Amino acid sequence: MRVELRVNDAIPSLSVLDLVPVRHGQTSAQAVSAALDLVERADRLGYRRYWFAEHHNMPSVASTTPPVLIAAAAARTSRIRVGSGGVMLPNHSPLIVAEQFAALEALAPGRIDLGIGRAPGSDPVITQLLNRSGTTSDVSRFPDHVTDIMALTSPDGATVRFTSGSEYQVKATPSASGVPQVWLLGSSDYSAQLAASFGLPYVFANHFAGEGLDRALHLYRDQFVPNESGEGPRTFVTANVVAAPTADEAEERAVPQLRMMARLRTNKPLVPLETVEQAKADPFDAMAESIMASTRQKWFVGTGAEVQGQLAAFAAQHGVDEIMVSPVAGAYDGEGSEGRAQTLELIAAPAAVAA
Repeated sequence: MRVELRVNDAIPSLSVLDLVPVRHGQTSAQAVSAALDLVERADRLGYRRYWFAEHHNMPSVASTTPPVLIAAAAARTSRIRVGSGGVMLPNHSPLIVAEQFAALEALAPGRIDLGIGRAPGSDPVITQLLNRSGTTSDVSRFPDHVTDIMALTSPDGATVRFTSGSEYQVKATPSASGVPQVWLLGSSDYSAQLAASFGLPYVFANHFAGEGLDRALHLYRDQFVPNESGEGPRTFVTANVVAAPTADEAEERAVPQLRMMARLRTNKPLVPLETVEQAKADPFDAMAESIMASTRQKWFVGTGAEVQGQLAAFAAQHGVDEIMVSPVAGAYDGEGSEGRAQTLELIAAPAAVAA
């Protein structure tokens, strides 16, 4: 069954993806505090949702535990949906994930999104350390664990059947009055097809992958099978964004994160995020220059009006009415998170973001 989506408005609704960046000279406490200030600002500005990613053992990323950050963000906001972008299911027991998000749904009814991903979110060493903490999800059983989580968080819970024939009832919370909205995240054909087969909403990780977007969205829409909710396909895409009062400033603020991406792609040691001045003072080699230039072409960088126009065109091109922006603006020496806050401020108006 083929289902077509259309863009409802010229300007897409906007949401936020946060990796909680950590700069040179900045503590994790300062980075988390800045992120919580940012989610409050996003709530006031009318952004639709605010998601925290899961990454481990990275000097420049403090978003290691999305449920903890979501709880803190929910306590600081009143309207915006908060969630994970995403929980990396191979690292966790499905029951633990279900219990955590059932508790979050009880804390902020109707505002919790459970974005689930299949990648480990780190290197093989960290994956092994995570495995030592308990029984974790085998990647090959990812589809089973997604359905387990949906069953466990439902008011009826799930039924475990033993080989003896007896049954055991399991619930993520004793008396659920609502359930978190489950989204599947990915950057491959596999994730798009799985979301379609489950009738779940789907997010393409364009901020990270940048390739295969058109094919993934086509597969998702073409193969979508509605589940018991009866809802049609829902999808949006992510994007790296930097906005500033001038295009030159925006380009400068993009450099630290571009440098970090070049380090990742060339397997160089990772470091806390540089300031703009630090990044510009250290010469780039030819390979880094090439990677940065290629990566920059997939980002949305410019003045607020320019980026708004770019995002609207991007949403129309791919038939979505929502873009989740990752505000990757770097900081100048002596700044806090002004660059990231400025990005959200400049691209928010005049977009009217519905809850």
